[in-house]
Amino acid sequence: MWSQFKPIVTGDDYVESLRGRNLTVYLFGEQIKEPVDHPMIWPSINALKATYDLATDEPELASATSHLNGEKVNRFLHIPHSAQDLVMKNRMQRKLGQITGTCFQRCAGLDSISVMHSITYDIDQAHGTEYHPRFIRFLERLQKHNQIIAAGMTDPKGDRSKAPHEQADQDLFMRITDRNENGVFVSGAKAHMTGGLNSHWMMVLPTMRLSEHDKDFAIIGVVPLQAEGLTYIYGRQSCDTRAMEAGDVDKGNAQYAGQEVLAVFDNVFIPWEHIFMDGEYEFAAPMVERFTSYHRASYVCKTGLGDVMVGAAATIAEYNGLEKVSHIRDKLVEMTHLNETIYSSSIASAHESKPLPSGAWINDSMLANVCKHNVTRFPYEISRLAQDLAGGLMVTLPSQQDFESEETGALLDKYFKGREDIPTADRVKILRLIENMTLGRNAVGYLTESMHGAGSPQAQRIQILRGMNVDQKKWHAKKLAGIQQVD
Repeated sequence: MWSQFKPIVTGDDYVESLRGRNLTVYLFGEQIKEPVDHPMIWPSINALKATYDLATDEPELASATSHLNGEKVNRFLHIPHSAQDLVMKNRMQRKLGQITGTCFQRCAGLDSISVMHSITYDIDQAHGTEYHPRFIRFLERLQKHNQIIAAGMTDPKGDRSKAPHEQADQDLFMRITDRNENGVFVSGAKAHMTGGLNSHWMMVLPTMRLSEHDKDFAIIGVVPLQAEGLTYIYGRQSCDTRAMEAGDVDKGNAQYAGQEVLAVFDNVFIPWEHIFMDGEYEFAAPMVERFTSYHRASYVCKTGLGDVMVGAAATIAEYNGLEKVSHIRDKLVEMTHLNETIYSSSIASAHESKPLPSGAWINDSMLANVCKHNVTRFPYEISRLAQDLAGGLMVTLPSQQDFESEETGALLDKYFKGREDIPTADRVKILRLIENMTLGRNAVGYLTESMHGAGSPQAQRIQILRGMNVDQKKWHAKKLAGIQQVD
């Protein structure tokens, strides 16, 4: 089927590649004919377009040399083969956060192919399978065509106290329903699919540790988004219908947004060439753990959004005439301190990365989990301080139409002015941006996703507990205290 795809070069090529796929998509209870042209969906596509544009504008940052053929590829399709690869990945992610002010929807896909490189190698070593060369062939084609892959990891899960095979409705976890000589059929759903409509391929992976009773759920494979049997239901975001209103000001960030969908599988076929796990349940847990090491460090992207928040807060302070007030400056310092703390833990996890037997490098697990745990907290405080500096006007502003009205426009321009030399319109725009990122549509990508994406806070605390090596720390303390220790 690859022959039907035209290689993508530019961001415009990417947008055109999404047209005419006849996806079954529902939004507001109605089927959407062409998602690319829908005003609520288009900004999320534009955010992904930025990942292509950056590779053109700053190739040293957003592209890399493929270990497969020595050719330049988009960094989102590159398997890390050194600590520097992971450092550059983090720098690229921060830059894209600065550019878009939202989730640009490619990190989970990159992290899924990164973990596939090592986990398929390990399964082959244990079972004599051929998953790794099969995956390499797929990756070569993905790089050649410069396409986007999304990660479908999160199952709905149903009753959390029960394993997949114990669920009353077994479709609550992705499972194999049938097979033939050409491949397998799967049913179930993947929730919170980031960029679910904006990708070309979806990789489905187990979401948790599995037992021998869960072999039918131990499936990893890739499907094109237009595969028969797939239905997509678009997720709502706060204030998302503003995208359908006239004018750009009230949208806060009119150009960019994130996207999540529920992807429902009804006996979707996956051919053998696109299957990278089939029943090897014992590798589900290490696969998830490796994915989290990559993906929790990927939440460094929130520092790019944090840069925007600090900039917006500093701008509104300036527009209010308060930029030199000491407590205002101190709040900006605190916002910056929190943001750089997130960045430092992620970069440290990259510098402390190690190679796996397959040759791929992986972030330090402890520091990756510390990074994500910081992300579950610090953006909320950064946002609180931004709202503090913005003032209550951020949530009581009249509409753009009122500002443009002949009857009310002059009054609003007069009474909502800050500094005399700053246009009222500029003050309104920066307030709308802060609203957008702390309460509106892109608060999804900056706040709630920071809390629950890549695992909710307790998931990181469990991993930190596993890696804290408290016995060694006790040994050091006892040694210095002069306590006799038994080896």
